[in-house]
Amino acid sequence: MTTTKTAIGDKSGMPQALHPIMEALAIVGVELCRTIKRGALGGSLGEAVGQNTGGDQQKALDLMADDAFMAALKGAGVRYYASEEQDDVVVIDEGGKYALAIDPLDGSSNIDVNVSIGTIFSIFEATDDPHTSFLRPMDEQICGGYIIFGPQTNMVVTFGDGVQSYVLDPDTATFILIDANLRVPEYSIEFAINASNYRHWPKAIRAYIDDCIAGNDGPHERNYNMRWIASLVAETHRIITRGGIFLYPGDSRPTYENGRLRMIYECAPIAFLIEQAGGKATDGHDRIMSQKASELHMRTPFVFGTAEKVDRVATYQDLPDEEVSALFGKRGLFRA
Repeated sequence: MTTTKTAIGDKSGMPQALHPIMEALAIVGVELCRTIKRGALGGSLGEAVGQNTGGDQQKALDLMADDAFMAALKGAGVRYYASEEQDDVVVIDEGGKYALAIDPLDGSSNIDVNVSIGTIFSIFEATDDPHTSFLRPMDEQICGGYIIFGPQTNMVVTFGDGVQSYVLDPDTATFILIDANLRVPEYSIEFAINASNYRHWPKAIRAYIDDCIAGNDGPHERNYNMRWIASLVAETHRIITRGGIFLYPGDSRPTYENGRLRMIYECAPIAFLIEQAGGKATDGHDRIMSQKASELHMRTPFVFGTAEKVDRVATYQDLPDEEVSALFGKRGLFRA
């Protein structure tokens, strides 16, 4: 991939020590934007080329993005690189001070249908051990963010003091700061969940969604709209822009007991962003940022968005089973 002189127009809100890493991420973001916009003219980007260690199908663009980020980060201060597309931690620079976790191309099932996809990343200070650099409390992140490739290409990032939003100017190939303090709206009538898995969800999640579907006549006393894009960056960008709640619970299917999203390079950076923007992020019960991963590719249930809605889901989950069963048996509207 080619490089440009600078890909971020205003780094004033970024810690100076992280400038080289952020610049490298942005440069690859610019090049991926160009590749994605070319679609089929750039080759079979959505072609299946294998499986990653978690059993997910890899697309050609997944591996292209992974290779591009690893190459760009050389010399930027990253000691350890943990990716969804790599079985184990990769050493990039022995003298680097940082550990970077990344989902190089999130939402790759949407590549061929022209739906927003993106990159999610997280930065920790590196320890001497490559694994403990990532297997640690998630509130030890020093940066979390994403790049979303859609009608606009945006980079949204936090360094622990609010959330900054940038938009890519296609004329200059530079990310321009457009909001230095992005906030999750406190009111919304949207929820995002894959409704096709309704029959597999725990009763508490079904009861919560049934009550949303009940609209003005239900306990939430408002009519809701459902959204589902199957791209975590796209769901996050909508929620951080106009509020709402995202739910990916664990369910009764084999291998789905802890959901499908990875803690370190998907849920943790999104949780960091959402909290810094005034929202909340949990596993349905407990705060994601208070937890630590037990293994590199660990999965976790994930609920995030407007604080009041996330709190309400936790309330449903914490009810005794007999109370949830009563709610579910009484309403259960979605089953019809």
